[in-house]
Amino acid sequence: MKQPIAGDERVAIIAHDDAQAIAAFVERVWSEDGLADRTLEAYRQDLEGLARWLATRGRNLAAASREDLSSYHAAQPVSVRSMARRQSSFRRFYAHLARNEPSRENPTLLMQRPKTPRGLPKALAEREVEALLAAPDAGTPLGQRDRAMLELMYASGLRVSELVELSLGNYNPRQGVLRVTGKGGKDRLVPVGQVALEHIDRYLSTVRPLHLKPGSRPDPLFLSVRGQGMTRQMFWTIVKRHAQSVGILARRVSPHVLRHSFATHLLNHGADLRALQMLLGHSALSTTQIYTLVAREGLKRLHAAHHPRG
Repeated sequence: MKQPIAGDERVAIIAHDDAQAIAAFVERVWSEDGLADRTLEAYRQDLEGLARWLATRGRNLAAASREDLSSYHAAQPVSVRSMARRQSSFRRFYAHLARNEPSRENPTLLMQRPKTPRGLPKALAEREVEALLAAPDAGTPLGQRDRAMLELMYASGLRVSELVELSLGNYNPRQGVLRVTGKGGKDRLVPVGQVALEHIDRYLSTVRPLHLKPGSRPDPLFLSVRGQGMTRQMFWTIVKRHAQSVGILARRVSPHVLRHSFATHLLNHGADLRALQMLLGHSALSTTQIYTLVAREGLKRLHAAHHPRG
């Protein structure tokens, strides 16, 4: 193959065989592991980036060597976390190829994995959460909807995708629970606090009917003014706007920060770690255990601020 000029990797065409191999891989991990759409798309983008880079060098994914992958990482620098995700994509893809052809050499086997720093989740103080929840103007329809969403997010520790994808049929006010579909398509039952229930019921009786449009799909629990389901971006904007209105710095708050605050505050008030794991929908307890570090850091700050010898 003729050597392309510099920069061609940005526009290089993915070889037909590579495109087919990527599609087959994504289909397989979706059917076997039930991964979320965002994870599958990240895998696809990582592999397509590698395929384009290899194409400019007259190679394809199947023939890539460990040296090729090392050169690609050096030529396409990214953050440590992005590097870890990229390597995960490559490891799974080449394990998939080796599974189909056991004699095939896996170029990722001896590659060193980057060490990702384990950052602690950022949680708001309880007084900040109270201020944020009270920020929407409950005298307006949109204020009632926003208050109900914020109350539910904090009361149940939902992921933002779980919140906006909630269906009306999965809300059971009589039992005070939600059926939530989390990562990997796994369902779990999540309790809803009494305060959140009251705000949701008020929204359902007085606001949601105003947003239902003729012919609109009535399934989503929370609707936009156009009668459609909310999006993650919409709720992100809602959280930022109300946080700014009560003086919380925008960079400190996001929908996920409410989930972190839910977990941290439960632990601070004596919640059991196993129960918290079930509430958050974590598949491994080790994922939940990081919140014990957050709670410990909070106790250290409390001691330093108030103890006479802190």
